[in-house]
Amino acid sequence: MTSVAQTFNSNTINSIKDCIGNTPLFQLNTLFPVSNINVYAKLEMLNPGGSMKDRPAEFFIRKGMEEGKIHSKTHLIESSSGNLGIALALLAKFHNLSFTCVVDPKISQTNLKMIKALGANISMVKEPDEHGGYLQTRIKRVNELLSSTPNAYWINQYANDNNWRAHYYGTGREIVEQLIGEPLDILIAPVSTSGSIMGISRRLRETYPYLTVVAVDAVGSIIFNSPSAPRELPGIGASRVPELLNRDEIDQVIHVNDYESALACREILEKEGIFAGGSSGSVVAAIKKLVPSLTNKTNIVTIFPDRGERYLDLVYDDQWLNKVKSMQ
Repeated sequence: MTSVAQTFNSNTINSIKDCIGNTPLFQLNTLFPVSNINVYAKLEMLNPGGSMKDRPAEFFIRKGMEEGKIHSKTHLIESSSGNLGIALALLAKFHNLSFTCVVDPKISQTNLKMIKALGANISMVKEPDEHGGYLQTRIKRVNELLSSTPNAYWINQYANDNNWRAHYYGTGREIVEQLIGEPLDILIAPVSTSGSIMGISRRLRETYPYLTVVAVDAVGSIIFNSPSAPRELPGIGASRVPELLNRDEIDQVIHVNDYESALACREILEKEGIFAGGSSGSVVAAIKKLVPSLTNKTNIVTIFPDRGERYLDLVYDDQWLNKVKSMQ
């Protein structure tokens, strides 16, 4: 006879890393009530670290350990606008590894406090790069830390193929399973390192070969050769082109500004009850631009990358909203 304790233990999880993934696919019926359009959002905010970055963080460390690049004395180094920093801090704590996160002044204070609370070291850069952002100066600081920190290892989310592979084997596979054979026409996703859009689209196209892949970029980002301009919203766009990006795999690009993203975040909360982060607003704003051109029955999937509480002092703050409105 199976004991009560044995039955209970067989249905419990014993590791925080085992909570990563298997996030729900949510149909946005209220935001998009048009009869011929179905929009599904993968709620990556429900990962334990609060964002889709939990997936690559776990994959980076696991593969690094398997390949002998990461061991008990390794000091992880990474540049992050917040979410990967939180995810790596969480996984580094689990594996008893040292971690230093290189950030810049545009990181939300909530994200900064969370990274510190999880025990990571913070290295803050303050000088903008030639495009007015901070990514290139963050990378410069990473290289300085690599030369001065014993047993340092740079994750390098911008060029590490395990970034897109984490989403290929995780997020993309799950979407296929959750759609249960339903047709899929469009993937629309935000870009920064481009790991998520590359990995998800590569997996989805194996099942849906005629899939249209739409990238959502921030106005002012140079990823797709647009002119650089000031940007206030972290987590979307970049001031350098990531090595992981293959533009030939992107069919269309839609640019969204900070103000449009913030308004859409508030609309997501109002209409769907989902407290989502800035880039979730960006994809919803982009879908709203796309929908008027869709005349046939169309199924769209997108991702909501992170939670809204880390944007309380940004998109959900009226003073911040008025500031970015004046900048557009």
